[in-house]
Amino acid sequence: MSSSIDPSLPPLKPTYTASPDAEESKATQELINNLGLLKHIEGGYFKEIDRNPLIIPNPFYVAGREEEGLGKTAGGPRSGDDTTRTASTSIYYLLTRNSPLGAFHRNKGRTVHTLIKGRGRYVLIHADEPGSKKRIETFVVGRNVAEGEKVCWVVEGGKFKGTCLLEGDGDEGLLISETVIPGFEYSDHDFMTQEKYEELVTEEQAKELAWMVRKDR
Repeated sequence: MSSSIDPSLPPLKPTYTASPDAEESKATQELINNLGLLKHIEGGYFKEIDRNPLIIPNPFYVAGREEEGLGKTAGGPRSGDDTTRTASTSIYYLLTRNSPLGAFHRNKGRTVHTLIKGRGRYVLIHADEPGSKKRIETFVVGRNVAEGEKVCWVVEGGKFKGTCLLEGDGDEGLLISETVIPGFEYSDHDFMTQEKYEELVTEEQAKELAWMVRKDR
């Protein structure tokens, strides 16, 4: 059966199965240690490498109004002041064979991604666009730009994003950098719930991509 996401693709399936209790390879563990990476709640590993000292008004803030349907990962920003945000933040983000999936989530801010090493597949659900069932987009990030792989890509705020590791480039993981504008806060972040997922996509798509939805939410 051809993929319901893109007819030119076979059904999207994980290349690697998560093994959270397994040890990473020596090369991968050295990379994690050398970069000082920590486990990320989305899956994979990360480290914040820059938090812009410039403070700007929060473009998402509306006084006296609570957003509906947004299960924020945190109740407020680390500063405690929801009227402001830092101008930008940047992180390293790594997927590995033992932690190969970044589960569907979204941020309010736009995110600029840059490939450092490895290959992966991104799946975007355009929840910010009109229509009861949302457009789904998928693409590969990697060095083979002649075949359409991306080395730099932007995900606008309001779109659900999922990521998985693919084979290639030594199979030691997918390492990228991400810059979020305005700066990342967990209070501007939420995970896809099963209920929201089934609301946004068709029944066929729901079956095909269910493995990218975080199960403990």
